[in-house]
Amino acid sequence: MGSTTLAIAVIGGGGLIGKRHCQHVVENPPAHLAAIVDPGPEAIDTARRFDAPLYATLDELLDSPHKPDAAVVCTPNHTHVPVGVELARAGVHILCEKPISIDCTSAHALVEEAKKNGVQLLIGHHRRFNPYMLALKKVVAGGQLGRVIAVNGLWTTTKPLDYFYGANAWRSNKGSGGPVLINLIHDVDLMHYLFGPITTVHAEKTLSQRSADTDAVEEGVALIFKFANGIVGTFVVSDNVASPHSFEQGTGENPNLPMTGADVYRVFGSLGTVSFPDMTLSSYRGVDPSWNNTMASVRMAVEGKDSAPLALQLAHFVKVCRGQEAPTCPGQEGLRALAVCNAVRKALDEGGMANVDMSI
Repeated sequence: MGSTTLAIAVIGGGGLIGKRHCQHVVENPPAHLAAIVDPGPEAIDTARRFDAPLYATLDELLDSPHKPDAAVVCTPNHTHVPVGVELARAGVHILCEKPISIDCTSAHALVEEAKKNGVQLLIGHHRRFNPYMLALKKVVAGGQLGRVIAVNGLWTTTKPLDYFYGANAWRSNKGSGGPVLINLIHDVDLMHYLFGPITTVHAEKTLSQRSADTDAVEEGVALIFKFANGIVGTFVVSDNVASPHSFEQGTGENPNLPMTGADVYRVFGSLGTVSFPDMTLSSYRGVDPSWNNTMASVRMAVEGKDSAPLALQLAHFVKVCRGQEAPTCPGQEGLRALAVCNAVRKALDEGGMANVDMSI
């Protein structure tokens, strides 16, 4: 592609996350916003704001003079695969919002379609680029915790009722919505990024408040994870409790939500423990690890904490499309995270424990 800019289309550009992707594309000099695809009325204002051509369908875009080099897919979860397959067959590189799909069979088909057509497929687990997460990975890999034994996590907040209505009704659909597929999948991907694959899950559903229907999508879940390397983890996830403990609010990652700074992860090791995102490392320095001795605590540095992870991910996507970097989160990683979330949903439906399909 030489020195020319990378033409990127945003599919689903009228939604909240689509607008943010449009903003990051226009702010990234090696790229330019080639077009927006969205049939909704909100997309008209978005296209005007960013001075971009607007198409109602992907077919119209691909048949137009504005056919892009690459595309960001931020449509509803159940549409990711058909949109992605159409882009791959057209030779367009893909950054697909998570989850890669709602089922592993179709997700695997998308991964294979991208390979067959020689296009890059990245999955939008953008928190791998979060400066706080990069700092945590550095602590975990640096040995200050000793041998990692366990991890504890929280993703707990209250979503407003209008989050689930109108064009966003799919978010309350059991097949494609709920906090497991929409929110927990980010945490699962980060656990894989830090500690390797999860192999077994135990899950119990929390009390529902929005609906008395026993078939309604989960509003929360309590979890036990087991990793292939023997680490264990506990998580509580809920989108319907009053709590400051969510990744977006703890790190301030989402500019549309108030930052709380509240901790969301704690990683326990043989020599120390670190909490996240306040990055407080507590360890025994120069004394035997024992509750009889005093632990020393220090706040670990976080470089570039004001950088927007979505912007960092977009910059990475451009470099991957140009062959300058290897993908940080390729399609296979998105498929692995989905497999864990599907095991969680299976455990919720059937009760108790479920094994993660490691053959994908």
